[in-house]
Amino acid sequence: MAGPRGLPPPCSGLLTIPEAPSPDSAEGAGDDVLRWADATKSKSKVAAPPNLSWWSVAFTVSFHFAVDLVSVNGASLLLEGKVALVTGGAAGIGESIVRLFKEHGAKVCIADVDDAAGEHLRDALGSDDVMFVHCDVTSEDDVRRAVDSAAERFGCLDVMVNNAGVTGAKVTDIRDVDAAEVRRVFDVNVHGVFHGMKHAARHMVPAKRGSIVSLASVASVIGGMGPHGYTASKHAVVGLTKSVAAELGRHGVRVNCVSPYAVPTALSMPHLPHGERADDALSGFLAFVGGEANLKGVDAMPRDVAEAVLYLASDEARYVSALNLVVDGGFTSVNNNLRAFED
Repeated sequence: MAGPRGLPPPCSGLLTIPEAPSPDSAEGAGDDVLRWADATKSKSKVAAPPNLSWWSVAFTVSFHFAVDLVSVNGASLLLEGKVALVTGGAAGIGESIVRLFKEHGAKVCIADVDDAAGEHLRDALGSDDVMFVHCDVTSEDDVRRAVDSAAERFGCLDVMVNNAGVTGAKVTDIRDVDAAEVRRVFDVNVHGVFHGMKHAARHMVPAKRGSIVSLASVASVIGGMGPHGYTASKHAVVGLTKSVAAELGRHGVRVNCVSPYAVPTALSMPHLPHGERADDALSGFLAFVGGEANLKGVDAMPRDVAEAVLYLASDEARYVSALNLVVDGGFTSVNNNLRAFED
């Protein structure tokens, strides 16, 4: 049985469990427990403070960790001191990730093919902790240069977010699909992710730490959510994630992906069925997507996807790897066509 938040379990050999302390001996014991808790969090093998029962240790340490976690979240420092690179970071979900990472204390490299948008975002954030580099993820040399530039500028690379992607042309009949278009989608969505994983690993493996997060889609879980090439490419992202996680785990590097439901971006909104479009493009998109959603009363937005990426990038997910984190309000896990829960 594990102790709270990674503490050694009772009778693990690192703890002695004496009688509960008397009122006199308990004076100042809280400080001893907190010192022990800090040592435990840093993996120092120390014995528990004398004259404390396990329940005393567990309660005090749990409280200490809870307060510690609240203070970190309150200060928005989940990525304090970390260096992150986000491909496709100039707009859409990528921009939301960049902004959120910056809020949480990260130094961020925006990598994108859109120089004007990337430089505008960098300038808007107005910080020496944000840089922009031109990067076409289909070019391995571009990805290599982007990764190396971020590591050289900021000293290391802790987080790699493979966000750049395309949907491809909307074709409803496979007999009319252009094979060259499918290859183009794979070049960005699959080869681009592979390039990011490969060159992030060059820096993370020697450091024995790091987090690689790639953007997939609900189309990685079910069919019918997008063009055939797009759907196949997102399944490939999940496969790459699991395969690379299996290799890099022994080096302390975590590899995960996020599969979001439809959120309003310049990439997704043009795929709204013509019959569902409204004068207000955003309202029309949200109305259609919300009508099909399982979770009602909330609209999925780019920020929601960024929050999931933040979790996987941070130490809060320190034992999470090879996960496809589906951010869809239950859409891909339920089928309400039978209306089993309607009155």
